[in-house]
Amino acid sequence: MTAEIPAPTTVSAPSARPQPTLVVRTIAIDDLPDGPAALIDLLPDARPLSWVRRGEGIVGWGEALRLETYGPGRFADAEAAWQEALARAVVRDEVHVPGAGPVAFGSFAFDDVVGADGDARPCGVLIVPRVVVGRRGTTTWLTTIDATGSLSHSPGTHLLDPDGRTPVSSPGEVVEHPGALGTEDWAAVVQEATRRIRDGEVDKVVLARDVVTTAERPVDARWLLANLAQNYPSCWTFSVDGLAGATPELLVRSEKGLVTSRVLAGTIRRAAPLPDDGPDPAVFLASSSKDLEEHEYAVRSVADALEPFCSSMNVPDAPFVLHLPNVLHLASDVTGVLGHTVAEENSEGRTPSSLALAAALHPSAAVCGTPTTAAREMIREIEGMDRGRYAGPVGWLGADGDGEWGIALRCAEISHADPRTVRLFAGCGIVAASDSRAELVESEAKLEPVRSALRGIWNHP
Repeated sequence: MTAEIPAPTTVSAPSARPQPTLVVRTIAIDDLPDGPAALIDLLPDARPLSWVRRGEGIVGWGEALRLETYGPGRFADAEAAWQEALARAVVRDEVHVPGAGPVAFGSFAFDDVVGADGDARPCGVLIVPRVVVGRRGTTTWLTTIDATGSLSHSPGTHLLDPDGRTPVSSPGEVVEHPGALGTEDWAAVVQEATRRIRDGEVDKVVLARDVVTTAERPVDARWLLANLAQNYPSCWTFSVDGLAGATPELLVRSEKGLVTSRVLAGTIRRAAPLPDDGPDPAVFLASSSKDLEEHEYAVRSVADALEPFCSSMNVPDAPFVLHLPNVLHLASDVTGVLGHTVAEENSEGRTPSSLALAAALHPSAAVCGTPTTAAREMIREIEGMDRGRYAGPVGWLGADGDGEWGIALRCAEISHADPRTVRLFAGCGIVAASDSRAELVESEAKLEPVRSALRGIWNHP
C-alpha cells in the first residue's frame, strides 16, 4: 500500500509557492474492533500519524501536504499556511464530527532558537495525511485527501485491508546510553537551579534530560504506539514526524466554542518510599507543599493565558490525583467558553483556532517555569541540551479551527538518519524545596513509559 502513495508536497511557510488543490472526502464506515490500540493497528507503514485516547481519536498515513515553519513565527505561519490550503480545498464530508474532513497533524519545537549545531531546521510542521481513520463514540469514518486536484477517486474500505499493511517488527535488543548530560551532571544542574531560585531569579523552572537508545533493528513507531496505547489508555498516544509518545497532559482542546486544558504538575512514583506509617502515595502527594506550590504556578499560567480569549472560565480550587501505571500526578482541568474578547479583534473576524490557543498557552509553567521569560532563559543557560520538539505542542487541527493539542511528554524521537537510534526525554519542575536526588528519581519514573514500550513490556497496574 505505501508504495502507491505519491511523495508529499512540501511548503515552507510563509511561501509564495502555490499550494495544490486538496480534494477531501469523508465517509462513514463500519465500527472498528474495540481496544485501546484498535486504530493504531490499522496503520500500514512506519511513519504513522496518531492522536488516540481510550481507543478513540484519529490516525493517518501518507502525506498529501507538509507545511514547515521556522523561528518565532512558527505557529502563526503554520496557521496561515493551513488557511491557504483550506481555501483551495474541495471537501465532501458525510460525517460531520470533530476530526472528519480535512485535518492536519502538527508538532512544534519547545523553543524557537536555532539548534546548537547551527542548522536552520524547521521549528514546526503540519502534515496533512492522504488517509485518515477516526472513531468518536459509535461513529467511525474514513477520509482520503488527494493533492492532485483529481475528482476521480472516492474513499474505499480496501485501504483498511490487513493484507496491505507492512508487518510491525520488534526493535530487538535495546542498549541505553547517557544523553547530553549524565545523571550526576544533571543532578548538579538541579542543585544550581534551586540555588538560583532561592536567590530570587525565578519561582519555578522545569529542567529536562535525555537518554539515547540504540536498537538492534530499526524502530517502527507503530511498535511504540501500540505498547503505549495498551499501557497508558488514559493518555493521548501521539505520533508526528518521528516523535512518538503518550502524554497525560492536554494543552488545549477547542470544540464548538468550549476550551479545556488539563494541567499536570506535582509527581510521585506509585511505589515511592514514604516515612514509616506514612500516608499512601496519593494522600502524600495531595498534601505535599512542594508539589502543591509547583501545581499552583502551572494552573495560574494556563488560566492567565486563556482568560483573554474566554467570556467565562472555571479554574478548580484544588487539584485531583491522576493515577497512571508508573506515577501519580496532581491534575486540574481548566475550562472556558470562547467569548467576544481577543477573539473578535483578529483581522479575519474568526474565533481563535485550537492552534492559536496552543500558541498562546505555550510554554506553560508546567513545562517551562514562572516567570516564563526568566525561566526560559535559565533553561537555555543551564539545561545543557537542545529539547527539540520535546515539551512542545503536538496534536491536530481541523478545517473549522477546532482540534486537540497536547504537550509532547513521555515521548521519544526516532532518528531520521538512523531509525535504530531513539532519544528519550523526561523533565521535572524545580522549586526552592526541590531535592536533586528526588528529582532524578522522578525523571527516571517519567522515562519508564517509553523504555518499557521499546522493550515490549506491558505495565498494567
